[in-house]
Parts: sequence; structure tokens; C-alpha cells
Amino acid sequence: MSETSTDALLDVAVSTLGGTPRKGQRAMANAVASALHDQEHLLVQAGTGTGKSLGYLVPAVEHAVHKDERVIVSTATLALQRQIMTRDLPLVAEALKPHLPRRPEIALLKGWNNYACLHKVHGGYPVEEQNTLFDAPTSRASAGGGEGQEEGLVAQVKRLHEWINTTDTGDRDDLEPGVSEKAWRQVSISKLECLGSKCPLIEECFPEAAKQLAFESDVVVTNHTMIGIASTGSPNVLPEFGPLIVDEAHELVDRVTSAATAELSLGSIEQAARLARRNGGVSTGNLELAVENFGQVMLEIPEQTFTDAMPEELQLCVEAIRDAARDLVTQLKPKDNQNDVDSGVKVATAAMLVIFEIAERMAAADRGVDVLWASKPRFGSEEGVARLNIAPLGVAGLLGVNLWGMHTGIMTSATLSLGDSFEPVARSIGMDAAVNPETGEKRTWDAQDVGSPFDYPKQGILYIAKDLPTPGQSPTTESQLDTIAELIEAAGGRTLGLFSSRRAAEMAAEEMRNRVDYPIFCQGEDQLPTLVRQFKEYEESCLFGTLSLWQGVDVPGPACQLVIMDRIPFPRPDDPVKSARSRLIAANGGNGFMQVAASHAALLLAQGAGRLVRTVDDRGVVAVLDPRLATARYGSFLIKSMPDFWQTHDKNVVVNALRRLRAADAK
Repeated sequence: MSETSTDALLDVAVSTLGGTPRKGQRAMANAVASALHDQEHLLVQAGTGTGKSLGYLVPAVEHAVHKDERVIVSTATLALQRQIMTRDLPLVAEALKPHLPRRPEIALLKGWNNYACLHKVHGGYPVEEQNTLFDAPTSRASAGGGEGQEEGLVAQVKRLHEWINTTDTGDRDDLEPGVSEKAWRQVSISKLECLGSKCPLIEECFPEAAKQLAFESDVVVTNHTMIGIASTGSPNVLPEFGPLIVDEAHELVDRVTSAATAELSLGSIEQAARLARRNGGVSTGNLELAVENFGQVMLEIPEQTFTDAMPEELQLCVEAIRDAARDLVTQLKPKDNQNDVDSGVKVATAAMLVIFEIAERMAAADRGVDVLWASKPRFGSEEGVARLNIAPLGVAGLLGVNLWGMHTGIMTSATLSLGDSFEPVARSIGMDAAVNPETGEKRTWDAQDVGSPFDYPKQGILYIAKDLPTPGQSPTTESQLDTIAELIEAAGGRTLGLFSSRRAAEMAAEEMRNRVDYPIFCQGEDQLPTLVRQFKEYEESCLFGTLSLWQGVDVPGPACQLVIMDRIPFPRPDDPVKSARSRLIAANGGNGFMQVAASHAALLLAQGAGRLVRTVDDRGVVAVLDPRLATARYGSFLIKSMPDFWQTHDKNVVVNALRRLRAADAK
């Protein structure tokens, strides 16, 4: 595809969407088009405001139609997925239709349990089996009054049933307002629990319809979790495809790691046993004995990472669970002469199969491949009861073998370059070592930073509080609190506070409510979308929170003119996966701290600082209350990963700048 045709198609799409040409967007579109044509991997860093979705959608649509090769587009957040599917991609497809051989077909594909199951809605599944192994764990937010909690479970389920009678998609994200996880479980199932072709309502099935549409489309939008599942041995979750475009690519490693992480707990095993007894009519004596022994052993095991082999008694328990679960899976299988599939038996089989697969993986765990650890929940019905967890030490191998060897990968984000280099990201996702399985040749990759339309040195100040003490064990220090209060007063509120822990955010919020006269919203006190909306609406307010606020929050304009970070966001020292990865790198002669902890911190600092400038008119300050950013040897690496703001260590300069911004907005 020539640059001229790419430019022409981009101009058509931009004009249709009512936008204006952008230099970075044009450079990105041509780079993506060349990578697709040459089948070469590409990493594209495109700053906020570049218009990167059109930068890859235009060449993706053109390639899919001309080459008759399906393109997958993956996003990390629901907000971006909605933007692409409800606005950008349909408009691009319609705009380019006259310039292509045929109309581009598009589709959205999610995991099975994101869609309502009509058979379950109409009583096709046992009522007593609502809480299955596949239920998402209860979070603090949902336990403490999450979305839909005030409405009550019965009212939510009634509203769900009414919605299902009118929806064309059955997609949970189309339901507004949403419902709690517990309510959604009443109408959804996992893929393993699905009856498939034996279902009496297969012709009306929502997830099956979404799957079929995806299999007939040119461009399919999905999410990183689906990519993670596909990369860990379940390729059939996606239709056959050629190139893979990953937006919000900075989150891919964590999402794939999450998809490949499994847990064995007393509750999950006992639930699977109950399902087998009630729905399958089988004896679970061997599994009950195995889980009893497992529970006794786990009571004595503290939270820890097993750097070597599991203790022998725990190994024997896991093997006993594996063997008992395998026998039950066999017993639950329908007989050869059995045509009908019982939904209750299907649910029981699915739950038992998951127990078997997790136990089998743990029993055979290779310390060079997986990290295995014991944890104790801090809340919920199993608070304090140890459970066993397993996760991959790295996902580079999974992605390199199962994706990048066979599929051309386009990775894009506002933060892909860490410390002025794309190497850390390319290495973490396995793109630097991908080999074509058919030819045995190493696949090449290229990287490009198309810049940003923002003038960061003129639009923002990076204030590093060099005179503050280095953060220690305490969530916040008096010096930090004094500085936070002074900066908020100077800014007149308008502050997004990004903290390294929930305790620190809550402590700072409580203290600021006593020190300043501006509204202080704190994560956990309401649903996050509600808090962000209030923060936008009340310009003189402040919003404090943790990890989910560091990424994805978009508050342009005067409501956010000060972003405060309490400390460099290194991973927790007791994070079992990141600690194990760091040890492995160090054992192989590498710098585990820089490749794991510093890279993690650099990514979050870049994302957090990116909350400040969202348009060409935004002005403000990013304040990092951790002197190590200026004094430590790794500080320059971290700073190079952040937007190129004008830097200062002088608090008076910052206070005066914030006051001037406040005065200008008051005019």
C-alpha cells in the first residue's frame, strides 16, 4: 500500500469524523500500513491527542478488505472499546466503503460470560448452582456498595430479565445502569458450562451470534483478556486472523499474566464437589478426603513464595486433588448412547475440569516457568484461609510462540518507550525473539515515536520535591501532607492525587478534609465513574485514589491542573510474580531491579503524568513527592519515560504558577 493511498484514505476518514489532519496521525497510519504490507512487527508510541485509533483503523480496514485477511484489534479498557465500536470503526468503514472493493464488515467479540444466556434465563440451569467456580471474586468495591448494590438483588434481576426481552446483543455492557456481579451471574454462564449445539435455544444464543458475526467480519474488536486466553493454549476463542493490533499495549503483559494466573482454594474445590454430587449424582469421597488434607496443610502454611519445590506434604495434597478430580471428570462424562446433555451435569463437569487442570499444572510446576505462592485473603468469606496460586514467570514466551511467530503485531500506546528505548517493552512481550514457525527465521520488529501535538515544556511543569524526606514505611509523612495542602490551596482544588496504596490515599483525603476547604473525593467511597464525573463537574474539587486512577482517567480542562504522586510507584516488595521475575533475571546475569521494578514504575509514572495534559489548551503541574526521582541513579531513566515537562525543584515556583493559573481561570 503506497503512502499516497494511505494518506488519501486517512483524509477521507478524518473528514467524515469532522476532524483535522494531524502530523503524528499521518506518520502513524503510513507506518502501520507499511508494517502490514511487509509483515513486520511494529511498536508505535503515539502521545495523547495524536488520534491513534484512526492511525491504525484506516490501514487495518484497507488491509483486511484488499488482502481478505481478518484483522484483530484489542483494547484494555471498556471506554476505548466503546469508542472504537460505537464511533470510530463504523464511521471509518462507512467512509472507506466507496474506495474499497466491498463494504468492510466489523464485529465485537468478548468472553462468553459477558453475554446473557437465554437458556439460563428461562430456567434451563439449576437454580442452586448460581455461585459456581467461574464466579468473579468479590472485591472491596462490590462488597462495600458497588454498582447496582443500592437497588437490591431482586430488583436488579427483574430489571435484567426485562432488558433481555428487548436487547439485540445480550451484551452486559449495553445494560445501563449496570448491575452487580452477583445479579449478572443469575443470567450468564461460562463457555465450559455452555451446552453448545445441544442447547434448545442455540438459534437465539447471544454469545453464539457474536461469535458467528466475528467469524464473518474483516475487523474484529476484542480485549486483552481474550488475547491472553488465546496465547495460553485456547486459540479457538478467536476466529482465524492475520495481523493483531494491540491498543493500550502497555497493559498487555499484566492482562496476559492475569489470564494465565490460577488459584486453588478450599471454597472452589468444595463447590466443585457439591456440584458433582447434586447435579451429577456421583460420589466425591476421594476428593473430599483430599481437600480435607489440603485444608489442614494450608492452615499451617504462612504467606510465602515457593522459590524451590513445594513442601512434600503440600505436593502430595495437590496430586491427590488432581487424581480425584480427574476420576470425577471421567465419571461425569455423558455415556456414548446419551444424546441429551443435562445442564446441571455440564456445570458440574466444567467446575471439576477446572479444578483438575489447575491442580495438574501446580503438581507439575516448573520453577523456571511458573511462580507458585500461598496467599491469605484480607476480606470475604475465606479471610485468613491460605490458598495456592500459580502464574507464569513471564509471558514473553507465550506471546512470542503463540502470537508473534505467526501473526504480524502492531503495538501502540502513549507509553511504549521506557527510558528512551522500546527494547524493554519488546522484550517483555516476546516480540524481540519471535520466530516464524514455518521458516525458522527470526521475525523483525521496528519502532516509531510519532510524537504528540502537545507542547509539554510550555504546557506543564514537573515538580520533584527534592527537599522532602525519602518515603518510608508510613503511608504518608507530615512533610508530604504539608506540601499537598499547600499545593492544593495554590491550585484552588483542581487536584488529582495518585497514591501508591489505598491506605495512603484515604489518610491523605481525611487529612486534607481538615486542612482545605475544597471537596475531597476518595476512591472506594463510590463507584469510580461516579467519582470521576463529580471531579469533572466540580472544578474546585480533588480526587484521590490508587492504581486505577493512574491510567485511563481523562479530565481535560481546568478541573485537573495539578497531579500529585506521593512516591515512585514501584511494585510491592511482596508481589510474588514481579519478585520472582526479578530474581530470575538477576540469576541469569541481568539487572532484575531495572527490568522489572524500574520498568513497572516508569510505565506508571508516564501514565500518571499523562493525566495532566489532555488537550492543547491544558496547563498545570505534575508534582512527585519523592526525592529519589531526582537523586537516585535510576531517576533519569524514570524521567525520560515521562512527558517532557519543564522541571523544577523549587516549590515556590510551582505555587506561584498554580496561583497564576487559578487567577487566569477566574477572569
